[in-house]
Amino acid sequence: MTQNPSPKAALRAQARAAFLHKYYNAVPEQVTALDGDASFRRYFRVIHKDSRLILLDVAPEMGDVQAFVELNALFNKGAVRVPQIMAADCALGFVLLEDLGTVHLADRLGAQQDVPGYYETLIEMLPDIARLPLSPHMKPYDAAFIDMELDIFSEWLLTRWLGYEISESWQRQWRALKETLILAMQGQTQVTMHRDFHSRNIMWHQQQWVVIDYQDAVRGPVCYDVVSLLKDCYHTLPQDQFEHLQRYSFEVLSKAGLLADRSYADYQQQLALTGLQRHLKAAGIFARLYLRDGKPGYLQNILPTLQYVYDAAKCVDTFQWLATCVQSEIIPLVKAKLEQRK
Repeated sequence: MTQNPSPKAALRAQARAAFLHKYYNAVPEQVTALDGDASFRRYFRVIHKDSRLILLDVAPEMGDVQAFVELNALFNKGAVRVPQIMAADCALGFVLLEDLGTVHLADRLGAQQDVPGYYETLIEMLPDIARLPLSPHMKPYDAAFIDMELDIFSEWLLTRWLGYEISESWQRQWRALKETLILAMQGQTQVTMHRDFHSRNIMWHQQQWVVIDYQDAVRGPVCYDVVSLLKDCYHTLPQDQFEHLQRYSFEVLSKAGLLADRSYADYQQQLALTGLQRHLKAAGIFARLYLRDGKPGYLQNILPTLQYVYDAAKCVDTFQWLATCVQSEIIPLVKAKLEQRK
């Protein structure tokens, strides 16, 4: 039995149809909803005659597409390939984009022989992104924001999903860890970063890589996009490939003058600490997507993300408490929760 859409959803569908009719001067032949975005944004594939486009739909009460449009122009000026915008109505929250197809970096991994070559090409893009000028649409990635991101882990993963009891001792060590990570991230060269530069946000189209989901770009630590790419929550590189690409990223960023004469050992430490912050946040976001947004599909990514957290924490003396906690308490609790869902 098909449920009738809510009055709000029906009004949104009418607005969507009107926007498309205005662009095509006709009713499109086919409009298909696409799944998989970890946000309030909705995407539709629109087919009409020989035209295939993607419609981005963000209801104004949920968000603003102005940053998406403005940062699209910024990335284009910096010679970073992003989707071409065909039409937009920022007041209504609609953007019509070129259709890049369905092949992401994630789809070209696995059995492909040239995986290191893919990553080397993408690493070579990072200086171009890093040098993009500051935009008014980039939110400040300051200490308060980094702190807030980290608390997504303690609130949504530990407290809300796992029901983990946070002791005073744990809270005290957590505060010290956050201070250390904030200092480590703010002590790096601050550049423009994509912020989600991973295998699901990079597409292969017409024999080149195209970057999507750039609308949350900010100014932040130079290691962040390297971490997003090489310690991807959706794909774990073999250790030998990771070590090669970590060294390659150091060489590329050093040659571009973005590492302030840091040694490779310093760079590895920065990468590890930046990754620890990102993965703590990501694990919390995956739990939040399930609890708040009704998207259970990301729960499967929590365990590999926690493995990154454990691997980084165990290498820092003052973070041994977190490594022990993740390995002996948090991972077993997550496994039990996932088992209950089967």
